[in-house]
Amino acid sequence: MASDTIDPTINPREAAHFGTLAADWWDPKGSSAMLHRLNPARLGYVRAAVDAHWSGDGTSFTPLAGKRALDVGCGAGLLCEPLARLGAATTGVDAAPENIAAAKAHAVQSGLDIRYVAGELATLGETFDLVTSMEVIEHVSDPAAFVGQLVASLAEGGLMVLSTPNRTALSRLALITVGEGLGQIPRGTHDWKQFLTPEELTGLLEHAGMKVIDTRGLSFSPARGFVLSDSVKMDYLLTAVRG
Repeated sequence: MASDTIDPTINPREAAHFGTLAADWWDPKGSSAMLHRLNPARLGYVRAAVDAHWSGDGTSFTPLAGKRALDVGCGAGLLCEPLARLGAATTGVDAAPENIAAAKAHAVQSGLDIRYVAGELATLGETFDLVTSMEVIEHVSDPAAFVGQLVASLAEGGLMVLSTPNRTALSRLALITVGEGLGQIPRGTHDWKQFLTPEELTGLLEHAGMKVIDTRGLSFSPARGFVLSDSVKMDYLLTAVRG
């Protein structure tokens, strides 16, 4: 956990909330069903960003071979496992020890060698070629400090990919009124006031020395589910590199 020299970003209430969901994180019909539905679009975006950054042609099964990847707020490993399969030496860090225990168990079952760490990101003290953090920054106690820790974890020449809900009327309706109200997302998962607009997140990244090079929206299609979109009104992903 955090030492006196580390600015803590973990919100204990948020960590406890997500820790209670650990047991069925990998159940595509369980409490984390929404993340399972989001994952294909997110993975497609990450793969495209990786290929663009390291001049891949999209045909390799292991475009991250020889690279170190870090997923922050990894939950039970929903993104870590695909990153490992793409060839990366993968580390996942999460605030909830229950999630880390579930992630370790599932990695063993999947035959994947992934390092998982519970606690504050800043305690790692390492750098990685790829740093990802999906739907996490809206749950931390200090977004600016959290961004600073993400940037400190990024190696020179590395790539960062983040996603988070936008603070709009649509996100409140879709994620809280409908999503949580109808039980599609566990109640209490979101605090709309904590959502960041793309401009706000970009500002935090630029202040920390990063340059945002791409922003895409995540939208819901009745026919195809969650898809990448030009609209950032509900949720968005962005890629950033050192400025």
